[in-house]
Amino acid sequence: MKRFIGVVAVLLLIVGAWGFAPTAHASASGLYTIQPSALLARVNTSDAKRRELIKGKLDLNNSDVREFRRLRGFYPDLASKIIQNAPYNSVEDVLDIPGLSPSQAERLQANIDEFFVTDVEASMNAGGDRYNPGLY
Repeated sequence: MKRFIGVVAVLLLIVGAWGFAPTAHASASGLYTIQPSALLARVNTSDAKRRELIKGKLDLNNSDVREFRRLRGFYPDLASKIIQNAPYNSVEDVLDIPGLSPSQAERLQANIDEFFVTDVEASMNAGGDRYNPGLY
C-alpha cells in the first residue's frame, strides 16, 4: 500500500510539473509579448464632447438630469422638463418651455448664465442616458 501511494504521488508530481513546461517555452519564444500596432487609438465621442464643454456651465442639449442637482430647485422636476424639450438652438429657448410654473420660469431666468448650448451628441443622448446615466 505504501508503494502504491508513493507511485501515485510521483505520478501526480510529474503530471503537475508537466503543465508548467510549455508555458516557459512559449514565453521564451515571444508568443506572450505585446507587438506594437500601427492602428490609431479609438476616440470616444463622449469624451471628445466633454472636452468641448465649458467648465462650470451646463449644456442644455447634452447634460444629464443629475448634473442639474447643483442648481437649487432644478432637480428633478425642472431638469426633467428641460431634458424633455431639448434640443435647443439658443440658451433663451429654454424660457419657452410649455407648462412652466411662474416660479420655475423665475428660476430659469435667474440661472440663465449657468447654461450654454452645443450640438446634440448622439452618444450622450442615446437611450435613456440623460435620465439615468448609470452613476450609482
